[in-house]
Amino acid sequence: MSHPLTRVLTLLELLQSNAGLTGPELADRLDTDARTVRRYIAHLRDLGIPVQAERGRYGGYQLARGYRLPPLVLTNDEALAVVLGLLAAERLGMGTTVLAAVGARAKIERVLPDALREPLTAMGETLSFTANAVIAQAPESGVLLALAQASRARTTVGINYRSWRQDQTERDIDPYGVVFHTGRWYLVGHDHLRDDLRTFRIDRVASVHPRTKTFTIPDGFDPVAHLTATLAHGPYRWQVEVTIHGPFDEIARRLPRSAVTLIAQPTGVLMQARAERLDGMAHMLASLEWPFTIHRPDELRSALRNLADQLAAAAERTPGELSR
Repeated sequence: MSHPLTRVLTLLELLQSNAGLTGPELADRLDTDARTVRRYIAHLRDLGIPVQAERGRYGGYQLARGYRLPPLVLTNDEALAVVLGLLAAERLGMGTTVLAAVGARAKIERVLPDALREPLTAMGETLSFTANAVIAQAPESGVLLALAQASRARTTVGINYRSWRQDQTERDIDPYGVVFHTGRWYLVGHDHLRDDLRTFRIDRVASVHPRTKTFTIPDGFDPVAHLTATLAHGPYRWQVEVTIHGPFDEIARRLPRSAVTLIAQPTGVLMQARAERLDGMAHMLASLEWPFTIHRPDELRSALRNLADQLAAAAERTPGELSR
């Protein structure tokens, strides 16, 4: 390693990646001696980077927490991982704000060496996704982090919540878990106001206030399973039941579990779902390669006949016919 400044930056990278490395271990990684390592530590402290030293047999050097974010040193692979993660987050709608993701990418790309900047720029411009981009209302980052911390600490929180009817309420919640699903962030937990298990959209939470009370999550509770089951049985117009005569595993891979409930039966798979419009359900069933039997509603049969008529008409249509 040629230049002392290079060693100082490498030392910073080692401290960011490994907590508690001893002086001899750092000296070995830097190909120098322990005395020089102490001098490099002093250089970092002079730059305002808080490096703590813990004495003893199991002691070592580490960056202090809670001071401020120190200069970040990334390897090429780490920079690629961060940029790809930001691109995926933008596509999936996972970011708290679009500006935050764009700003983070710009800062990383601005300091990259040319040999890495060009390939990463090309990746950002050419990367395609099979899933459509999600446009969703992002939650406030402070709210999201506060709910995640309370969920991990098993601490009750008070929230100010706005319903889809624009009603404002204040309530205490035991946050069982935070779930990201199809472009939205959700909070699943026990609502003290209703004394019931409820699901809340986090982008509708205006503020979070910590409480001193703690709670225990019921044994075996799965926030993801609860959320998907709740959304699958939402307040839709039509209740649909169809038996699909095919293998359960393959059908489960084709149908969105957030929208349907699948029950294995001797004759196939019973699909239960709610739908606001039956034409969309008809399109979904028609896209499957297995035969199916409709149990309810009868109106779904009419929707399938209408779709069949549209497809039959398209099959008979000749080039230029619509333009006449």
